[in-house]
Amino acid sequence: MLVHESAWMPTGLDPEVPSAARVYDYFLGGYHNLAVDREFAHRAQETMPDLPQILRTSRRFLRRAVHYLLEQGVTQFLDLGSGIPTAGNVHEIAQEAAPHTRVVYVDRDSVAMAHSALMLEHNDNAAALRADLRHPRDVLRSDTVLTMLDLNEPVAVLMSAVLHFVEDDTEAQSIVAGYRNALAPGSYIVISQGTQDSAGEQGEQVIRLYDQTDSPFTARSRDRFERLFKGLDLVEPGVVYVPEWRPESPEDVDEHPERSCAYGAIGRKPLY
Repeated sequence: MLVHESAWMPTGLDPEVPSAARVYDYFLGGYHNLAVDREFAHRAQETMPDLPQILRTSRRFLRRAVHYLLEQGVTQFLDLGSGIPTAGNVHEIAQEAAPHTRVVYVDRDSVAMAHSALMLEHNDNAAALRADLRHPRDVLRSDTVLTMLDLNEPVAVLMSAVLHFVEDDTEAQSIVAGYRNALAPGSYIVISQGTQDSAGEQGEQVIRLYDQTDSPFTARSRDRFERLFKGLDLVEPGVVYVPEWRPESPEDVDEHPERSCAYGAIGRKPLY
């Protein structure tokens, strides 16, 4: 499907700087991307041919995580850094199983939020908020969140493939802690993020490429990733490569889960 750029491009957009969100959109088959994003994506894929599959694998982890949380009785979701809408959005996954599920999407990207708002125009149980996830207090005290979610009840906070755009470990841990501390006991935090533990030189080259985008990339080791869950109880199987997290079918995991180049886990805020 071809859509003219003028139909969705916000004013003030620099068409010469690749956007990590639009590159991701392109790899997932979307059309909200520019020539500069597609050129960047092609260079990244030349460097790491498995990159599109890696991104789709992370997307499948998110779907499984949502299904798991619904099984635990959670029907409120806060999707941080949600990006440009693509197939298999959180509200589509969750509301198919539980129509009353409430979802708030949060992103600082104007294109992402404009299209999320359009997509949710007739959905009373979902909303989009343009905000920066790095400021938990502002997000959680926004009218959108306070109207849509009951923070006195368990909420699932999703940080899927987003914290690798926060360079400093201390800041990343502080962000997670800001949401954790404000959530009701029994809430969950879902995190996935890229790692270089298994990516080798190809991964290093892709990371250097991302320095040319609006969102430089920071890979984290398993230990650094696990520290993001301080104060939370890890759900089994703990920190694993994303295909290994509760696979539902053979297509979710193969003999080399490390090729996903991403860790995933879910932490639960203790009841006491």
